[in-house]
Amino acid sequence: MFGLTPDELALFERLNTPVKIQDFIDKIPMNFEEGGGDTCYSPRSVLSKNKCHCIEAAILAALILRVHGYPPLLLDLTASADDFDHVIAIFQIEGKWGAISKTNHYSLRYREPVYESIRELVMSYFHEYFNTAGKKTLRSYSDPVDLNIFEHENWMTTEKELWVIPNFLVEIPHHQILTKDQLANLRNVDAIEMKAAGIVEYESEKMKENL
Repeated sequence: MFGLTPDELALFERLNTPVKIQDFIDKIPMNFEEGGGDTCYSPRSVLSKNKCHCIEAAILAALILRVHGYPPLLLDLTASADDFDHVIAIFQIEGKWGAISKTNHYSLRYREPVYESIRELVMSYFHEYFNTAGKKTLRSYSDPVDLNIFEHENWMTTEKELWVIPNFLVEIPHHQILTKDQLANLRNVDAIEMKAAGIVEYESEKMKENL
């Protein structure tokens, strides 16, 4: 099926709900790219290397969703220049949107399938999407991208890095979510929120050295 190995298929078949997929993604250690360069590992490489960051996890989640009959959809969330973009895998249950998301912090995580529209789902991330200066930074989002358009790249089974996907996400149109007046009047994150943002799931080698 889809060119997957028997072991891969057996694993994915056990992950037969979005909740199980999210729990599996959470247990994969964070890819801090400490090898000295950016990565965009394929699903097969994520499994073999046992690490991933947001887009690598989103691509893997989309593949597992596809095994269970969902379309493999990604959504790109873009931030201001002083923060990082984020990519999630999205799905629908009974017409409501939810998301599977890999992050090392308390925010930008799984979303239950309770949202009426893509915009509503995106806006559920707005107040938690802030940088280390306490500025809210979410600015725009893409339409859902069906990874079936990358079938010719063998995105599900290749061992090559999948830079074609993030490169595509960068180029497609995005929907802006703030007016100029809204942007000018954003409140900074408060001290309690900043403290909560310091909680991480995995520590990088650099973080360990500073303990």
